[in-house]
Amino acid sequence: MTATQLPVGKGKAQMVEAMFNRIAPRYDLVNALMTFGLDSWWRRRTVRALALPSHARVLDLGCGTGDLCRELSRGGYRPIGVDVAAEMLTHARTAAPLFRADVLELPFRDGSLDGAVSGFALRNVVDIAAVFREAARVVRSGGRVAFLEVAVPGSRLLQSAHSLYFRRIVPLIGAALSDGAAYRYLPASTAYLPAPAVLMGMLGDAGFERLQRQTFSAEVAQLLVGTRR
Repeated sequence: MTATQLPVGKGKAQMVEAMFNRIAPRYDLVNALMTFGLDSWWRRRTVRALALPSHARVLDLGCGTGDLCRELSRGGYRPIGVDVAAEMLTHARTAAPLFRADVLELPFRDGSLDGAVSGFALRNVVDIAAVFREAARVVRSGGRVAFLEVAVPGSRLLQSAHSLYFRRIVPLIGAALSDGAAYRYLPASTAYLPAPAVLMGMLGDAGFERLQRQTFSAEVAQLLVGTRR
């Protein structure tokens, strides 16, 4: 699948929801295998970056099966999860309250939460800037957000190795264990992500300051962090 073949708008929203419903039963297994277990470490870094007081209420946007919710609980926070895919919520392994909802229309009052996180959800939404604005709406002034996403390494050598693995090997793993079409889409979906500077600009425009961007594991993952103005 190429960037020009990727769905957009309502078609993307419908495709993403159906896809995550299909892959929910083996989602955690495939994630762990294709990241060599690094996804757990990335989530720990995401939670640590929040640096909020104990018992803070933190929303997980696109919570899936609840991995980040569990990590938030271990970090002393009170997590809440939302996801549009009903099967993901059915297979969730967390004690956190979960809601089936679109991350672009969150069922929470303005400023009612202390923070928000997401794990690899941004490239699956229809409008990334709108996600940032909605997060800014529900997070109080002084609250914190941390968005974990894939990234493309800067060096040509790392780019080549990353492309070979992510676009050739990952779809084979996905096809063998879960759904081939889904794991062809997921590597291709990196094309939805704007350049890092553009992403950070969107976050600032949405109402966040003290912005930081970190990369992990040879720059194959990135973390965007900000504080609500």
